[in-house]
Amino acid sequence: MTTYGGVEAGGTKWVCAIGNGPDDLHAVETFPTTTPAETLARTADFFAQNGGVSAVGVGSFGPIDLRAGRVTTTPKRGWANTDIVPVLHDALGVPVAFDTDVNAAALGEGRWGAAVGLDTFCYFTVGTGIGGGVMAGGRLVHGLIHPEVGHMLIPHDRARDPFAGSCPFHGDCFEGLAAGSAIERRWGKPGEELGDRSDVWELEAEYLALGVVNVICVMSPQRVILGGGVMKQPSLLPLVRARTRELLACYVVAPGLSAGLEEYLVSPALGDRAGVLGAIELARLAASQS
Repeated sequence: MTTYGGVEAGGTKWVCAIGNGPDDLHAVETFPTTTPAETLARTADFFAQNGGVSAVGVGSFGPIDLRAGRVTTTPKRGWANTDIVPVLHDALGVPVAFDTDVNAAALGEGRWGAAVGLDTFCYFTVGTGIGGGVMAGGRLVHGLIHPEVGHMLIPHDRARDPFAGSCPFHGDCFEGLAAGSAIERRWGKPGEELGDRSDVWELEAEYLALGVVNVICVMSPQRVILGGGVMKQPSLLPLVRARTRELLACYVVAPGLSAGLEEYLVSPALGDRAGVLGAIELARLAASQS
């Protein structure tokens, strides 16, 4: 039976898996992101030790160069301009597909999860950073490079929120205001230690809703999926839905935007496995085209 390898290559951890989908994973391993040489060697060892695969898909933190198969200007220390695809291809001798971690997650949700049957949608991950994977017309979006949803510029009311922002490139961009790292720096504690404080989560919902509304107006997605560790705060998604509806101000009229947006702004059906499962789908597509 043909099997594929998937890698969710994050700035904090890498998740490797072998299989064909959510109900067919033969092996899964998670390990910390250390140096490029050590991390890539451990990845290659995982696939070598767990049987052969026909292709490997990698959904990587970025920014990335899709054509060269490398990470480019990441602030992750030691990883800027690191080759990913050439190293894994040389080690494994199989096709290696490459995309952003959030595009991979979007692909997984489109194949097996919350976006099945849709051809235009967006997947946000709100964790240490913020990223967005975009599917339009049934294809992952690639243009000049790839979508950088996390670095769009959104309104920043400095009277309400004097925090300068945490992005090393843009300061108070979307990620700089609303990512998990921004929450921790603004409030002095990570989000999971801040409980149900209304001031924390209403401000977070404000920023997330601003980002969502921008994406709705620009690409008109049939659904928006909000994943990542920050979205595990129980009160947050309802707050984002309510504020998104207010910000849209009844301008965009569509069935999916009626009532409380419960069917429009949703959690990932694949949970934390969306990225690695999407990477497996990247591998399957690469094998079918080789």
